[in-house]
Amino acid sequence: MGSLYSEQHTWLHAVPAWVKLVSLALLGTGLFWTDQLAVLSVAAAVCMAVFASLGRATARARPLLVGLGIASLLIAAFHLYMQHPVWAAVTVLRLSCTSLMGIALTLTTRYTDLLHVFERVLSPLNRWGVPSEQLALQLALMLRFTEHFFVLWRRLDDAHRLRTGKAGGFKILAPLTIQMLIAARRVADALHVRLRR
Repeated sequence: MGSLYSEQHTWLHAVPAWVKLVSLALLGTGLFWTDQLAVLSVAAAVCMAVFASLGRATARARPLLVGLGIASLLIAAFHLYMQHPVWAAVTVLRLSCTSLMGIALTLTTRYTDLLHVFERVLSPLNRWGVPSEQLALQLALMLRFTEHFFVLWRRLDDAHRLRTGKAGGFKILAPLTIQMLIAARRVADALHVRLRR
């Protein structure tokens, strides 16, 4: 499956995966504890600075940034239509912060590192008979398929743009769905073979 992970080394690559996951969790939680525009604006500025500091590694995430921009505009337009300009700003700032840091995590963290973190965090569940390794694998696969979805979407959109000169839009939805189902079947078959050994 395709990956957004960037081989272009940055300072964030050297930060342990668990530190990045904890930081993202704390950031996401903290953003919803306040609706002060000043605090959220500072957080957004910091997140943008961290993301920009990754340099050329962010090139792989440009389609995601376009999607983030479109989503932010739609959300802001909805709140403005409902005559809630403050909530428009608050919502867009929260979305921008969490999305940028999530993308930064994806660009600078290997899938295997995330899997190891999930296994460690969930290992206490073994005492109650919960198979923590399988649960960790399920969480990691969920993140992996989400990443693969955006990679495949970008490839199909680029191919459509080369052929027609226009963005794919809803026209690539059917081939995107088919490709995702094929990838899911391949992964399921591989896991079935491995687990039977």
